Amino acid sequence: MQENKLGTMPVSKLIWNMSLPIIASMLVQALYNIVDSVFVSMVSEPSLTAVSLAFPAQQLMIGLATGTAVGVNALMGRALGARQQERADAVAINGVFLAFVGFVISAALGLSLSDVFFRAQTQVGEIIALGDSYLRIVTGGSIAVFGQVMFERLLQGTGRSRYSMYTQGLGAIVNMILDPVFIFVFRLGVAGAAIATLIGQCCGCALAIYFNLTKNHDIHLRFRGFRPNWHIVGGIYAIGLPSVIMMAVGSLMTFLMNKILITWHSAHETAATAFGVYFKLNSFVFMPVFGLNNGVVPIIAYNYGAQNRSRLTEAIRRSVVYASAIMLVGMAVFLLVPHLLLQIFSATDTLLAVGTPCLRIIALSFSFAGACIALGSAFQALGKAVYSMINSIVRQLVFLIPAAYVLARYGASVGNSNLVWWSYPIAEVASLVMTLVFFRRVYRTLIVHLPEHGKQ
Repeated sequence: MQENKLGTMPVSKLIWNMSLPIIASMLVQALYNIVDSVFVSMVSEPSLTAVSLAFPAQQLMIGLATGTAVGVNALMGRALGARQQERADAVAINGVFLAFVGFVISAALGLSLSDVFFRAQTQVGEIIALGDSYLRIVTGGSIAVFGQVMFERLLQGTGRSRYSMYTQGLGAIVNMILDPVFIFVFRLGVAGAAIATLIGQCCGCALAIYFNLTKNHDIHLRFRGFRPNWHIVGGIYAIGLPSVIMMAVGSLMTFLMNKILITWHSAHETAATAFGVYFKLNSFVFMPVFGLNNGVVPIIAYNYGAQNRSRLTEAIRRSVVYASAIMLVGMAVFLLVPHLLLQIFSATDTLLAVGTPCLRIIALSFSFAGACIALGSAFQALGKAVYSMINSIVRQLVFLIPAAYVLARYGASVGNSNLVWWSYPIAEVASLVMTLVFFRRVYRTLIVHLPEHGKQ
């Protein structure tokens, strides 16, 4: 095997070489997520509310896809760093198999429990019907998103981030073109938005498969005579399962937050809509950070496999600085022009009144989130993803939701429903403290024992 650039290129240059294509593709993803909701908001506010309430289920599905891919990426990166070609190939092949299994699970749950899921959040019949039709299409065709995520991560994990930019870009462009066609021309409303999304994901998945078969020479995808290697599957989920659980916890948090808002906030469903709009808008801030860290994970994993402490620690340090800088820029935008951001979604006066303090208060948590995300990615790459999982669970279910419940009830009693949004900064401060404690432990028990410049 030839030496990979993950072990030779200067770290700062390598981070941006790996991350910029992913960041660009994720910004396109964020754009088409917002465009999707913008077109839906033109139909009606109940349509936008239905899509917002569907978000926890979509988040759970995507969490399973990305969590599995995180495990594949880290395990494959270590194998490539240790120059174990056969093992790297086996990890990639088993990853594709697990992506298909994830689709089967998501489709079965989505098609059978969609109506129950919406009725657990609201009793408004129109929202339930709209959300049910949207979610059934998204989950029933989820083989596209599972395939796209896995094949893109195989490209990223071998240093070919540029190609994943093309695949995500194609999917996003197709989606944005088809959205107005299916929503307005064919008059399918939210169902049309789901169909456009599905077609875009199919296009992105097909291109990702093509690139892996023709451009990715570091791994070899041969499925003849394939049988699952349960030892490798266990290794993938030893790293990736905490990421899946983190996304599941995030999905549960969003579900519970919607329930709290609809029950206790004075604006009820409009508050849940504002919360959903926040998630659409924050993707423009968080997606670049996630893209940065998706580029850094293979670097850390590779140099951990190569036992190079100097490159590993430099990658972690720079990722924390870069992620924090991105989050501070995002915080400034949310604080200065929240009303302009909300007007993108054809916001009514009520939505503006609820959404403006929502965006401004939650944005304060961004200043702490960058370091937490960057160090969480380092935990995953080093095989200590359980720390990220613990942090996520405690942050969202021990701090965020209880704080939101208490503040929402107290706010309702004193006539200040905006108090509920302060639960986010409170939870993020607690998360940063936990993250730093965990990283100190990882550094002392794992990183400090590596050779400074790798095996001689």
